Amino acid sequence: MRMLLVMSMLPLLIVGSRPQADFDVVIRNGTIYDGKGGASFAGDVAIRGDSIVTVGVVNGRGTIEVDAHGLAVAPGFINMLSWATESLIQDGNSQSDIRQGVTLEVMGEGESMGPLTDTMRKESIAQQGDIKYDMPWTTLGQYLQYLEDRGIAPNVASFIGAATVRINVLGYADRAPTPEELERMEALVRQAMEEGALGVGSSLIYAPANFARTEELIALSKVAARYDGMYISHMRNEGNHLLEAFDELARISREAGIRAEIYHLKASGQANWPKMDTLIARIEAARARGAPITADMYTYVAGSTGLDATMPTWVQEGGLDGWVARLKDPVVRARLSREMRESVAYDNFFISARPEGIMFAGFKTDSLRYLIGKTLAQVAAMRGTSPEETAMDLVIQDHSRVDCVFFTMSEANVRKEVQLPWVSFGSDGSSDATEGVFLNSNPHPRTYGNFARLLGKYVRDERLVPMQEAIHRLTSLPASNLKIQRRGSLVPGNFADVVVFDPATIKDNATFEQPHQYATGVQHVFVNGVQALRDGEPTGAMPGRFVRGPGYKQQSN
Repeated sequence: MRMLLVMSMLPLLIVGSRPQADFDVVIRNGTIYDGKGGASFAGDVAIRGDSIVTVGVVNGRGTIEVDAHGLAVAPGFINMLSWATESLIQDGNSQSDIRQGVTLEVMGEGESMGPLTDTMRKESIAQQGDIKYDMPWTTLGQYLQYLEDRGIAPNVASFIGAATVRINVLGYADRAPTPEELERMEALVRQAMEEGALGVGSSLIYAPANFARTEELIALSKVAARYDGMYISHMRNEGNHLLEAFDELARISREAGIRAEIYHLKASGQANWPKMDTLIARIEAARARGAPITADMYTYVAGSTGLDATMPTWVQEGGLDGWVARLKDPVVRARLSREMRESVAYDNFFISARPEGIMFAGFKTDSLRYLIGKTLAQVAAMRGTSPEETAMDLVIQDHSRVDCVFFTMSEANVRKEVQLPWVSFGSDGSSDATEGVFLNSNPHPRTYGNFARLLGKYVRDERLVPMQEAIHRLTSLPASNLKIQRRGSLVPGNFADVVVFDPATIKDNATFEQPHQYATGVQHVFVNGVQALRDGEPTGAMPGRFVRGPGYKQQSN
């Protein structure tokens, strides 16, 4: 009997055999920042399947072993304002963001990829630029599930855009909805929240978004509030009427009973830079009274949008075709030129940036792309036309809003904002690659560097914020604000979104002149337990998921 027992054990004793691993991944000997804001500590992280199982001392080995000696280990970063809506369709690797440690892209700044009518779908397809794609979805939830099914490296989530809801029901008309129309708009928000939207997003300097009155936004936000959603807004004005715009956001939050966040906190235009101190004081006073108001930001003195931001929205009623038609009318052009030069009734980027501070970043038309990198003032001089006329002509010729970079902010204010404990971070950009169709335009460098710039320039080099606080504001702060479960911190049971980076070398390399340069210093990224970045390079794995908000209700088949 004893001999038989020994013989039965022989397969386990063969020289060269290896015992089964205890974990799928073990990250060893790192400096752990768990995302909750406390001091870092030395330790390991073990992952099994899509979840973290141990943080601290790991006994046992992993199928994948990562030596993180001298490196920081943190939760994956949350991009609070992402425009990766189309770039993820083109390249699911999400290279410019995954190489910075971003594991969740949060979309929906005023416009979202659903809900769509047939007319909206046809318009969207007709206006596509270099990235061409079908749109086999109707609702926002279907779009996000489409991304997951197609295959993407990062996780994705989205707000429902207030402008998208408005276009769905009202088109591009500048009027208030009827009671019946408002009910239909509320029903669209309700459906999106039950599909997993995070809340309602608005972008109130643009047409037709700014045709919405405050009462309309309160009504939509009340629906989102019933699902514990958030109201998040590019406020109605970031320049001459910045403080009034904040008062509107605070009113919406108060009357709808909803958490609110300010997109890309800023004071635009040199004359308005001193208002930042007053704005911060107002926000902090509101927070002290219990108002659930937060903000996010990008770490640059320039923004990026289209030439529509230089023109009043009355000229844009009716959508792109209506806008272009008006720009061909001599009477309209004369009035518009005057308002672009003089009016502060709207958030006038023509004044806040000035033609010398407006740099062209992208055109749909090949024959106009030689202008990329030049300023509006330079192109106007080349053409012998005024800057106002040049802007109008380019919108007509490109039949687009024309992508631009606008230098409107101060570095002193950026530094103040970086230090605010209730501010998280968003790129306000797509997630690009240094190849293919992405090279047809020059995006804002925030596309490639926003998060690395925070950790390299403002945390390590300038010491404005301790590393543990910065990581908290990249991870568990936005996760908590959004009411996202099981993400944002390194604790057992959470999904294994993990970034391993070198705090001594992390750096943004993109510039306004040469933006297509990846950030450096991030070594490894895991998304839902799967390695999406290894030794600084994408693995090709597509583990990203549709992350649903707190109002999600399982849909019955």
